[in-house]
Amino acid sequence: MRKLLIFLLTAITVVFSACSQEKPVVPDSFVLVKGGAFKNTKSNFYEKNATISNLYICKYEVTQKEWVEVMGSNPSQFKGDNLPVEMVSWYDCIEYCNKRSIKEGLKPHYNIDKNKKDSDNKNDSDDLKWTVTVNAGANGYRLPTESEWEYAAGGGQLSKSYTYSGSDNADEAAWYWRNAGDTYLTGDWSWPAIEGNNNKTKAVGAKDPNELGLYDMSGNVREWCWDWYEDQDIAPGSLRVWRGGGWLGDIIGCEVSYRGSYEPYGKGPDQGFRVCRGE
Repeated sequence: MRKLLIFLLTAITVVFSACSQEKPVVPDSFVLVKGGAFKNTKSNFYEKNATISNLYICKYEVTQKEWVEVMGSNPSQFKGDNLPVEMVSWYDCIEYCNKRSIKEGLKPHYNIDKNKKDSDNKNDSDDLKWTVTVNAGANGYRLPTESEWEYAAGGGQLSKSYTYSGSDNADEAAWYWRNAGDTYLTGDWSWPAIEGNNNKTKAVGAKDPNELGLYDMSGNVREWCWDWYEDQDIAPGSLRVWRGGGWLGDIIGCEVSYRGSYEPYGKGPDQGFRVCRGE
């Protein structure tokens, strides 16, 4: 009897241990992006010996409903639960990632020190300059790196080498200045025309998805990435990367290969983000 009791206790311990080590549940709104080399021939990383590891990335840009559930208030200019959140800085998005991770019982991906100025930040206009580092091995939410974003937007291993995310026709995949208002605009980009046309953000997921089932990676709102913007004409540590274009911008910004940049403290009605997690 004693041996049987010991056996049962051991078995229960093993089962409990196995259950406790199960991977955290990934929301249905996330897609597993299988890693590998870049297949999209229009990518900046094509045939550059760059590879991406597996990751989960959200099908949609972070919505205002999701933002309010975590942050408690809505900074967006255009209000709507299913519209992408905008008017958020890079710092705001980093903080959101950690707070959402904690809310869902995940280990925060970032270490944020608001009192220590980041020595890598060379932007003289940035009064925040939080020191943000990566918490190695954390399973929480984070911003995609620029290469991860481009890999996913370009279709990953399923890529058909589209110019935009999921199509060679921008109007099928993206909300941008021509089609994001009351009527389809023609001619050259014009702010008075855009303003008079009531251009604005659109509900996430309204356009066609790309090969991986990801929506709005071209257009709607520009999406923050983790990286500093690197360019020979820009001082390192000055600007953060955004990708994907938005409702206010021209069609070129919607291309999967287009690289945009903005001050990390910057905010705009066409500036949002999406989140990802490690596998």
